[in-house]
Amino acid sequence: MDNTTTPDCLKDRVILITGSGSGIGSAVAKAYASHGASVILLDKNIPALEQVYDDIMTSGAAMPAIYPLDLKGASIPDYDALATNIHDNFGHLDGLVHCAATLGQLAPTQHQDPKVWLETLHINLTAPYLLTRSCLPLMQKHDHAAIIFTTDHYQDKAYWGSYGISKAGIEAFSKQLADEMECEGRVRINCIDPGKVKTDLYARAFPGIDPSPLPPPEEIIDSYLYLMTDDSQSISGKVIKAQ
Repeated sequence: MDNTTTPDCLKDRVILITGSGSGIGSAVAKAYASHGASVILLDKNIPALEQVYDDIMTSGAAMPAIYPLDLKGASIPDYDALATNIHDNFGHLDGLVHCAATLGQLAPTQHQDPKVWLETLHINLTAPYLLTRSCLPLMQKHDHAAIIFTTDHYQDKAYWGSYGISKAGIEAFSKQLADEMECEGRVRINCIDPGKVKTDLYARAFPGIDPSPLPPPEEIIDSYLYLMTDDSQSISGKVIKAQ
């Protein structure tokens, strides 16, 4: 896969990124902005969103938008209202990137807290479905829109519980949606597996491992960039290792 991008490859694009207050979501948002996109920053952590906003403004990129939303407690009308807000303020939506995730509880099945299990599935799987469902009609109005889901290869491993199940579900949902969109050809859908990255989520999952040798999120976003550009128009329904 050729990940070569030009400085203005996302010019005039409007792209919504979840989990953009930190980690991979923050890095993706800044990269998209630096390549010409108007980014919509979605996260529950308002101070973190404001910091990313300031970083983008300081860089000289287009002014981003902040949309605080807690995926844990958001309702169906909240997602519909978000899509309406994007339509009213931007007129179109060219990209949607799902980076928000929660680790949940790593434990044997019989010791899983059912409440945490349900919350993790909701944030990692149901919320991306609801957000995609609400935004899809807006994206279908324009050619070459793209949706990117973030997955993880820790799916069928012991003790990974609802986190692993949710990521397996995301890959299945992504492929299902890509097949549905194939005949229309306007929206392409892919998954990216970032691998081992120096993020807070990785530190929580592996508290006994020194994360310092791992690449920071800024070093693994080439695939996120490429899959949002017109050069990737022929790619859909894939699970891709981050580069």
